[in-house]
Amino acid sequence: MSIHPTAVVDPKAELHSSVSVGPYAVIGAQVHIGADSVVQAHAVVSGPTSIGERNLIGSFSVVGGAPQDLSYKGEPTELIIGSDNQIREFASIHRGTPGGHRKTVIGNNNLLMAYTHVAHDCVIGNHVIMANVATLAGHVEVGDRASIGGLVAIHQFCRIGTFSYIGGVSGISLDVPPFVIIAGTRNRTRISGVNKVGLKRNGFSRETIRNLDEAYRIIFRTPNLLMKDAIEVARDKYPDCPEVQTLVKFFLESKRGVVKQTVED
Repeated sequence: MSIHPTAVVDPKAELHSSVSVGPYAVIGAQVHIGADSVVQAHAVVSGPTSIGERNLIGSFSVVGGAPQDLSYKGEPTELIIGSDNQIREFASIHRGTPGGHRKTVIGNNNLLMAYTHVAHDCVIGNHVIMANVATLAGHVEVGDRASIGGLVAIHQFCRIGTFSYIGGVSGISLDVPPFVIIAGTRNRTRISGVNKVGLKRNGFSRETIRNLDEAYRIIFRTPNLLMKDAIEVARDKYPDCPEVQTLVKFFLESKRGVVKQTVED
């Protein structure tokens, strides 16, 4: 184990023998850090927090801090982080609250760039990218391989669908469907279409992308159909396409409402 002499590590913290801790880092009690992880200079990791293997905790980041919630009174809650994540400098990730999941969860292979913020009770999947200063309010759920641009602010309790792409400086106050590109300030958010480039890069077939594009047009650009009827048409037209069924299910399960405004061709 490589711990710089200026670092402060609580005796009750559990660090794998291969963990590296940089100068002036602070690691509190009830923190578990897995093999080959690196905690850089001046980072602060508080518990209860569990961090998996091969994670990078960047300089001046705050990981496992108490939730910024006035109802929180010091109850035991936790942060769970998987493996192979990059949490860059000045990022902040907070534990859960008793009124939420009691935990904040981050999966594997995620990139959280500088100054990103993940609030209490958020759930982030795998292979998610959050660019600089992207911010999640409490209770946000982010699906696998979603990309969130710089300076994006996402309202509490929103869901961000898998393989979605959110352009920079966007304000998100409704659920973002999977597989789409979206951008715009709050109340002016627009979906511009299916995230074809992202889907191609991740190995989706032409047929699947074509099916998603057609389902998107049925749902968003069929003016003679009510939204609920358009969703049913898309579901029935592609019963054997799992991705279209995922898109339909997302709409049906939404509690906040889904972004519906679109940019016309």
